[in-house]
Amino acid sequence: VQLQASGGGLVQAGGSLRLSCAASGIIFSIADMGWYRQAPGKPRELVAAITSVSHTNYADSVKGRFTISRDNAENTVYLQMNTLQAEDTAVYYCYANYVRRDYWGRGTEVTVSS
Repeated sequence: VQLQASGGGLVQAGGSLRLSCAASGIIFSIADMGWYRQAPGKPRELVAAITSVSHTNYADSVKGRFTISRDNAENTVYLQMNTLQAEDTAVYYCYANYVRRDYWGRGTEVTVSS
């Protein structure tokens, strides 16, 4: 199983980024997918999740600003991040829950300058 995240970078506060996570080695359509993030000195936290039937869940801190979506034809999950704030600075990790096991990708770094 491989989860390849991309799309991170440096952006000014108020700007937008879209993260992508391409999955391989799983039947993507039956996997629950999501994004976590970890800021320096803080524990990893859930940002957003999307089930195999596209039910979504968001951390309170990103509701109304971030949108998670999936493209089963492309085996990819996306995280559209708008109105970014300095507090969103973190390494973002893609994860998959597939057949009751968790899989993690390498993170992609997001830095928001204020």
